[in-house]
Formats: sequence, structure tokens, C-alpha cells
Amino acid sequence: MDKTEFAARTEALRDRLYRTAWLYLGSEADALEAVDEAVYQALRALRKLRQPEFFETWLTRILINTCHRELRRRKRFAGEEALPDTAGPDTYDQLPLKEAIRRLPEDLRTVIILRFFAGYTQAETAQALGIPQGTVATRQRKALALLRLELGEEGDA
Repeated sequence: MDKTEFAARTEALRDRLYRTAWLYLGSEADALEAVDEAVYQALRALRKLRQPEFFETWLTRILINTCHRELRRRKRFAGEEALPDTAGPDTYDQLPLKEAIRRLPEDLRTVIILRFFAGYTQAETAQALGIPQGTVATRQRKALALLRLELGEEGDA
């Protein structure tokens, strides 16, 4: 893959990458910075991409790692993660849902963000995380059950 193809494919994914980063980091500025950093890292490591057909999941994985680094940095400086003050995608803007998702264990939260807010399929999520598709399905079921309990909707489901 050459740099022109890299630029075109990255531009096509930009909205999806931004949405994923925003859901992880909770602010527009941090999300934009994370996407830019991930794209820069991907460009530097482009020669390491062995299978161009997996470009999207490869770049998503780089973005997730970038977001995790930022969250770890925040913890070091703040002592704990703070909820974001800015508004974001309408589907994630309800505070109880936002708080409930943030309280999920990391492995479950990642699956929920990629599946329901970034629009990935189970197969794409499995590929991006480097885990079996069955594990994604299990984590998804467990996370949704925890969210139902957290939000008090167990009887409605």
C-alpha cells in the first residue's frame, strides 16, 4: 500500500475513528488528537502491515491503543478518570448510559463501544481486538446484562 492509498482509506474511516475515540475519551479535542496520533503512528508503521485487506481493523487497533495510553496518562495526573463535560453523539449523550458504560470492565466496555457506537460487526470487532468472534459475543451478552442491571431495565428486557 502506498501513501496515496493510505490517505484515501484513512479519510474514508475518519468519522468512524473519531466516533470510537470520542466514546473512549469523552471529549472532542482529545478524540481529534487521538485520531491524528493513531493515523501518524499507522503511517510510520505502514510497512509492517502485512495484509492490506485488514487495514481498517489494524488502524482501529492502533487507535484503541492510543486511547488507552491517554486514559492511563489521565489516571497518573488526575488520580481517577473524570466524566467528560462535553456533549457528543446523540446515542451516547444520556448521562446514565454514559456512566454505566464507563463503569464496565475494560474488556466489556471496548466490545460495547466498537459494536454499538462505532458500528462494527462482531467479526470486525473480533478482528480489531485480536480475539475470537465467540468471545466478542460472550462479552457483548455479559456487558448488555450488566448495563440492564445498572440501568434498572432487567424487567423490561
